[in-house]
Amino acid sequence: QVQLVESGGGLVQAGGSLRLSCAASERIVNTYSLGWFRQAPGKEREFVGVIGMNGNTKFYGDSVQGRFTMSRDNAKITGFLQMNGLRPEDTAVYYCAADPEGSWRVPEDYAYWGRGTQVTVSS
Repeated sequence: QVQLVESGGGLVQAGGSLRLSCAASERIVNTYSLGWFRQAPGKEREFVGVIGMNGNTKFYGDSVQGRFTMSRDNAKITGFLQMNGLRPEDTAVYYCAADPEGSWRVPEDYAYWGRGTQVTVSS
């Protein structure tokens, strides 16, 4: 049973940085696409980025392009989301998700989800 656990969220001032981790329970996840989404109160779940199984294919949402960077460490079965230049509008619960098939920016395409980690950016 694949489980995903996000960590690294917290409170940070505008302009600061955070690094989120997404630890998976099974090595098979190294062959899955790994997506990142976020959701603020009263808003739809927003696509942040997706990284392919080999780490070479990466796509980012327009709102985070140039500020956020994804990576993954197969030895640790863990994905990372480095967030720089944080803004108050980045405040949300951040989720990682995984899927064994080609996945993109639609949440419904992902089979497995973590429970989320809160990121709060103060002005």
